[in-house]
Amino acid sequence: MFGNLSDRLSDTFKSLRGKGKLSAADIDETLRDIRRALLEADVALEVVKTFTGKVRERALGDEVSKALNPAQQVVQIVNDELKAILGGEARKLAFAKNPPTVIMLAGLQGSGKTTLAGKLAKWLKEQNHTPLLVAADLQRPNAVTQLQVLGEKVGVPVFAPEAGNGTGDPVKVSRDAIDFAKKSQYSVVIVDTAGRLGVDQEMMQQASDIRDAVSPDEILFVVDSMLGQDAVNVAKAFHDGVGVSGVVLTKLDGDSRGGAALSVATVTGAPILFSSTGEGLDAFEPFYPDRMASRILDMGDILSLIEQAQKNFDEEESKRLAEKLATEQFTLQDFLEQMQQLKRMGSMKNLLGMLPGIAQAKRQLEEFDEREITRTEAIIYSMTPLERNQPKVLNGSRRMRIAKGSGTSVTEVNQLIQRFEQASKVMKTMARGGVPNIPGTNPVLSGGTVGGGFMGGKKKIDKKKKGSKSGNPAKRAAENAGLSFGSEKSSGSGSAFGLH
Repeated sequence: MFGNLSDRLSDTFKSLRGKGKLSAADIDETLRDIRRALLEADVALEVVKTFTGKVRERALGDEVSKALNPAQQVVQIVNDELKAILGGEARKLAFAKNPPTVIMLAGLQGSGKTTLAGKLAKWLKEQNHTPLLVAADLQRPNAVTQLQVLGEKVGVPVFAPEAGNGTGDPVKVSRDAIDFAKKSQYSVVIVDTAGRLGVDQEMMQQASDIRDAVSPDEILFVVDSMLGQDAVNVAKAFHDGVGVSGVVLTKLDGDSRGGAALSVATVTGAPILFSSTGEGLDAFEPFYPDRMASRILDMGDILSLIEQAQKNFDEEESKRLAEKLATEQFTLQDFLEQMQQLKRMGSMKNLLGMLPGIAQAKRQLEEFDEREITRTEAIIYSMTPLERNQPKVLNGSRRMRIAKGSGTSVTEVNQLIQRFEQASKVMKTMARGGVPNIPGTNPVLSGGTVGGGFMGGKKKIDKKKKGSKSGNPAKRAAENAGLSFGSEKSSGSGSAFGLH
């Protein structure tokens, strides 16, 4: 979502590098570029004014003028102020001293409230809570059914005494749900309320009545990150009409400019507690302002990447594979299992987007096809256990059978085997504590596309000069073999003619 803003800010900071001292004119020019970038990202004008004012005040102060690297200090100031407008320090959910904790969800129709309710319930269940979903959206067609389906998927009960579809009293349903939760000893109650296509008096009155009936510990405003300036106006209306204690950003994986995310916390005065980055029920995580600021400035988000890995990777399995790597027993079956663990972490594009400096490879990241992982899985699944564990037995006829079974070509099967062999050598070296010699400038983006190591990718072919072949038989044989005849630099042992 913040790709364009990240690019603009990166270009702005490039002009500061190499300057031993920054003048007021340098800082003003930088701030003009930052102001333009934020406005183009659809950030609210009042937020932009406050942000640039604070950055200018600090940038003209002693912390920059006395810094050894003033350009880096300006970047640090921008990072600090970005973190501030995103809410400052991360805040956790406020749980009631006497259960159940009541969480009320509010927002416009289409913002993703119902899906978010299911994601939040799943997350709370993983945190050892016992959540109860409440179907209080009795207006939108099939909203009750949708919540029941989500509840079944995540293994969380749904309190739904009314069928909805325009009938029933949402205030009574919400009040009865609290009584039911107390009797059944549920620790958290999540109330999914109705939304509208736009803010109106009837909507606000209903939300206020539900609030008064259940006395929620948290009122979470669910906002579609792709709304832009409209999100700011809606946030103001909900804050004034119902009250908002926290914000949840949905569709943060979209391709909009991201202005809502950078405006809503400042406008409402309520912190962003969670963000949703996809349709999957696992695409949900606590929101950390410092990490999001780092992503916007292309500094990466290694902490989130580590947390995702710890959550989805089996420690014992990883130890077992490390031992196999060290003893040169790593197989295609092991690789398949590792790839499946990696898939559980979510979208590869999202994971790679957490790496520092990834904006420099934006084009390759956009071109990466998630389906390559599925095709790779299909190839390995088409192999017999013997072929997976001993790839050396894969002769021509076996590879042709595998290609037919996986719906791919023999060339794709050959490329997978070649990349597996190359990557195995790299991983063996790393397992022994060595530093692998990886061709290309970026191992993650090898082969010209993101994930080129295994997942397909376009193989770079060195274009060599075509010339006449030598009349010398020995030299011609070397040229035909693709070797460098008479190379000045020879690695290891070999003849004086460069034939290794």
